[in-house]
Amino acid sequence: MVMEIKKSKGEKVFDFINANVLILLCITMIYPFLYVISRSLMTDAERIARPFALIPLDVSLEGYAYILSSNFILPNSFKITLFRTILGTIISLTLESMFAYAISKKYYPLRNPLTLMIAFTMWFGGGLIPNFILIKSLGFMNSIWVYIIPKAMSVWNIFLLRNFFAQIPDSIEESAKIDGANEVSILFRLILPLSKAALSTIALFHIVGHWNEWFTGILYVTDKFKQPAMVILRQIMTSADAMSMNIEGAGSSYTPPAFAVQMATIVVVAFPIIVTYPFFQKYFAKGMLVGSIKG
Repeated sequence: MVMEIKKSKGEKVFDFINANVLILLCITMIYPFLYVISRSLMTDAERIARPFALIPLDVSLEGYAYILSSNFILPNSFKITLFRTILGTIISLTLESMFAYAISKKYYPLRNPLTLMIAFTMWFGGGLIPNFILIKSLGFMNSIWVYIIPKAMSVWNIFLLRNFFAQIPDSIEESAKIDGANEVSILFRLILPLSKAALSTIALFHIVGHWNEWFTGILYVTDKFKQPAMVILRQIMTSADAMSMNIEGAGSSYTPPAFAVQMATIVVVAFPIIVTYPFFQKYFAKGMLVGSIKG
């Protein structure tokens, strides 16, 4: 027989307040997403008449139509974005895992010098102009590899992985070495499969970073056919703003309201990340927690 534990008056008050606070917190987080989606589907007149409504009465896709039809380069730019996101994430995870595994071993003689060397880059940087000169001298100007190679390794991610690897029992590696496995086999066949939480967390960091990053495409790439989607969408938004204000030379005789284009752009940019996140969610919290306990 299960005994029912009665809560005190104070505990009931705390539960009530706690539940309401969490409900309000959820609303404050969900409302902006619903607001952006609804604004992107409303007509300009309805946006003015119903400024806080979340359900459009008259659905309009003019913002999405303008984004998809106003620039034939956009589909190609999404290919560039997908290419850099997928390949860049794979390369970064591979290099960061190998580097982190090496400096996680206390017996590795270069562990401390390499750790200090990469930690130095977190505190000091060359600046924008030296970086530009370096990228140009390496021949990465107007190259799609400029999105991947210079950003291939993150010191923060390396430290996160190093801390995670350091918590894996040494007995696992010792058993593998007895069976004849070398360091490469141990890393890729044992350590990485046991580190799905940390790897998924870092993969999500890279995916979001590559998908949203646009500054590199503006600074180092002048060929529009090699610019990522974020740069092209930014240009579309700028064009819509210009035509809405009837700036001379803007082009088209009609353009949807700039606000509709802005909201539709936000939805187009955020939707792939929102769809991707649930696949990493179960690993994300664990990866952040476990990788930060041990230094």
